[in-house]
Amino acid sequence: MSFPRASGILLHPTSLPARGGIGDFGPAAYAFADFLASARQGLWQVLPLGPLGYGNSPYSSTSAFAGNPLLISLDRLADRGWVDRARVDALPIDVETVNYPAVFRQKLPLLFEAARNFLVSAPANARARFEGFCLQNQWWLDDFVLFDSLRARFKLESWNRWPRELTHRNSAAMEKAHAEMIDELDIRRVLQFFFFEQWDALRSYCAQRSIRMVGDIAIFVNFDSADVWTHPDLFRLNSELDPEVVAGVPPDFFSKDGQRWGNPLYRWDVMKEQGYSWWIDRMRWVTHNFDYIRLDHFRGFAQFWEIQASEPTAIHGRWVDGPSDDLFVKLREALGGLPFFAEDLGYITPDVNALRDRLKIPGMAVLQFGFGDPGAHAHLPHMFTPDKVVYTGTHDNDTLLGWWKSGATGYERQQVEAYLGRCEDGIHWAMVRAASDSVASLCVVPLQDALGLGSDARMNVPSHAEGNWRWRFSAELLRPDLATKLAALAEVSDRLPQPLPAVAPEEWVA
Repeated sequence: MSFPRASGILLHPTSLPARGGIGDFGPAAYAFADFLASARQGLWQVLPLGPLGYGNSPYSSTSAFAGNPLLISLDRLADRGWVDRARVDALPIDVETVNYPAVFRQKLPLLFEAARNFLVSAPANARARFEGFCLQNQWWLDDFVLFDSLRARFKLESWNRWPRELTHRNSAAMEKAHAEMIDELDIRRVLQFFFFEQWDALRSYCAQRSIRMVGDIAIFVNFDSADVWTHPDLFRLNSELDPEVVAGVPPDFFSKDGQRWGNPLYRWDVMKEQGYSWWIDRMRWVTHNFDYIRLDHFRGFAQFWEIQASEPTAIHGRWVDGPSDDLFVKLREALGGLPFFAEDLGYITPDVNALRDRLKIPGMAVLQFGFGDPGAHAHLPHMFTPDKVVYTGTHDNDTLLGWWKSGATGYERQQVEAYLGRCEDGIHWAMVRAASDSVASLCVVPLQDALGLGSDARMNVPSHAEGNWRWRFSAELLRPDLATKLAALAEVSDRLPQPLPAVAPEEWVA
């Protein structure tokens, strides 16, 4: 399949200007949606939205289903009286890079206070919505809030280092924990309610402006997560519930040692015996929350890189067959159409392309990758077909301007100028035009590239554990002339947004 022709911007909500030291679903998110509408953009792509785990990476979450409480807007909570407005207004709307320890110290207490106030004084209509949310989402919510509460009790110690009776989910120990922490469990349920109410409201606001939300789903889950604690039988764990083998990728362009991600690998045979029910639940949930979905590391469904957990790097691993067509057949049987496209970057073998083609799932191209040896030319527009999603760069790349100034080789620069010509308004605009003018169905540009920012605006450096996921921008950068320029390009390249139905009331009532 290919998507209706459209263009959009990649921006994770943490990068928005907001109170509390981190971007959220508050006023700046709505202002950004207004900017997208004025720029005639039909897509807003985000990174995974789950609660943060190791390294504060959105790709290392403590749940495949829950939302990140740090994305809850304090401004919107204050508007509804759940937290004192004066205390929220005292927080500056800063645009410094995200200081995660400070954010946890500063914002989480206010979020917990708002949740307690909600439980004490919510009016009947808000209480009914909360109870309905808890009932509809009980299948993942109850396990997550218990996991999250226990993780806090044990000072963020990994779940397999908790007391043995909790690690192994002994029924008596679980009942005791429930009884002891009943109030805290409710608070964490309210936080998830706040998150999804605010997300639905923002998504509805975007839908009314013909903007589709594009999600990003990591193939693997974090070991220290509610998912692995709740379903250890689905993962390759030993008798002590430590991972036997972990995920990653072999040495590549980004790292000579490869990338040892450390996620536990699935027991695909057990998942198959269970009819892939966990995956069906996961994908049903994600298609409920997004319009389109990017499947991160798609090649792992064909073959994945298996690393012994004792190995310190990803060098000594091996390729192992994944579930291939079998999983996607079951997903289509259960869910119908799947609005997915595949992150099929890096070392891609013919069997991966064949799987994607059989499933009719669009693949990706990244213009920044296209100017090297002839094999890289698959990332250039003359090689595209409509079943392609083109990016100027991704969250793992340097920005276009940063790459051009310090990362591109002389040969790459020569190729860029031969292909794109000289561009008076910057290399980033030459790339944006080439992507938009291509036959690819979707065109996505990181906001950093649309703004023409340098390397200091980079979001992530793969294989570097520190300093990532921190970039933020100032609202003043979203200038009317930039919107006008993007709108003109969307019009001439036939990428004007198409209407879609609203998904929820614009104003949530909690």
